[in-house]
Amino acid sequence: MQDQIKTFREYIERAESTVFFGGAGVSTESGIPDFRSKDGLYNQHDVQFEKYQPEYLLSHTCLVSEPKVYFEFHRQKMDTRNIQPNMAHKVLARLEQEGKLDCVITQNIDGLHQKAGSKKVYEIHGSALRNYCSKCHKKYDQDYIFDSKEEIPHCECGGIIRPDIVLYEEGLPEDAVQGAINAIAKADLLIIGGTSLTVYPAASFINYFRGRFLVVINRDDLRVKAAENTLVIKEKIGEVFSQI
Repeated sequence: MQDQIKTFREYIERAESTVFFGGAGVSTESGIPDFRSKDGLYNQHDVQFEKYQPEYLLSHTCLVSEPKVYFEFHRQKMDTRNIQPNMAHKVLARLEQEGKLDCVITQNIDGLHQKAGSKKVYEIHGSALRNYCSKCHKKYDQDYIFDSKEEIPHCECGGIIRPDIVLYEEGLPEDAVQGAINAIAKADLLIIGGTSLTVYPAASFINYFRGRFLVVINRDDLRVKAAENTLVIKEKIGEVFSQI
């Protein structure tokens, strides 16, 4: 792997504009399970939720039709407030501070990039650390849903207070999407890490990349359109970034 790390460093030094695009695998080393691996969220057989499909529990339909079920699942599985950033998060923040990384584009909702110090982060699936009223759009802090005594948390206006995450059947936030696409289109180096590239439309964003250097860090094989200089590193993302 040392030759690959050397090449990775060279790409970072030579690139005029660098963007990181990441998924659930970035946060697994912090103790947050991904979705589709054998130990992932979709394969955890909780008796309480076994009659439901995982996608349903994270859907707009569940929130509206069975809010008690939705909020119980959310409280049990989506509480990342006490989770700490890992080496990948920290090094990405450092690269931004050094002027070597333009932005982070993340599919994660855990807020760990910001906790590590990253400033420019496009959260294309939202964040579990923000909450708002679905009726009047009043904002609530990150603790509100988790600490609420109500099974279904309500705003003073009567609306349901929900997390600011993109559920199945909902559209992606336009500002984050446009910012992410523009950043990828302008990037000289695109780093893809910790994502299976199976969640659409987010996975399609990398099709806008026209730069010179592409680095893919993932334990499993990914089908990506090769750039002029493509580097594939099949190692844990934290181990890779610890050497950058």
